[in-house]
Amino acid sequence: MRKMQAFLIATALAVGTAVPMSAVTVDRAVAAATAEDLNKDAGHALDMLYRTNAAAAAIGKQAKAVLVFPNIVKAGLVFGGAYGEGVLMRGGRPADYFNSFSGSWGLQAGVQSYGYVLFLMNDKAVDYLNKTQGWEIGVGPTVVVVNEGVAKNLSTTTLKDDSYAFIFDQKGLMAGVSIEGTKISHIKR
Repeated sequence: MRKMQAFLIATALAVGTAVPMSAVTVDRAVAAATAEDLNKDAGHALDMLYRTNAAAAAIGKQAKAVLVFPNIVKAGLVFGGAYGEGVLMRGGRPADYFNSFSGSWGLQAGVQSYGYVLFLMNDKAVDYLNKTQGWEIGVGPTVVVVNEGVAKNLSTTTLKDDSYAFIFDQKGLMAGVSIEGTKISHIKR
C-alpha cells in the first residue's frame, strides 16, 4: 500500500503542476508508514546490503549512525520526483525518522524504485543532520557515493569522508540513480 502511495505521489510530481517543486509538501500528501513498518523495512534493507556488499558491512561497523531509506520511488516524464521514508539507526536501534525527496526536470521518462543507505562516519555529519532543517545532499558534510569501483579501493583505514552512500535494489525503467540534490528532512513518528 505504501509503495503504491509513493508511486502515485511520484507520478503526480512527474506530470508537473503549476506549484514549484520546493513548495510541494509530499509528506503531508500521503499517509506515512508507521514507525514499526519503517523499522522493519529498514532492518531488512540493511541486512540485505550487508549480505551483498562487504564494503558496506565494514563501513557500517565504524559509522556513528546509519540512515536507511529502504524504498524510494522515482517517476518522471520531463518533470520528475522521488520520495521515500527512512530510519536513522544509532547503535543498531532506531533513533529518528526522515524523508528523502528530490525533484528534477529534463529528458526523462519512466518509473523506478531503489533504496539507499547513508553511513554517517563522524559527529559532524550526525550533528548536521540533527541540527538543520534539512540536509540537501551536496551541501554540508561530504557524501561519497560508493559504486563498485570506489568499493574496491575502500578499507576501514582509508575512510576519511563525513559520509558514504550506497544505492541498492534498483528496479524499473529509468537509467541511473543520483542522490545529488536530494533533500533529507526530519519527520515525526
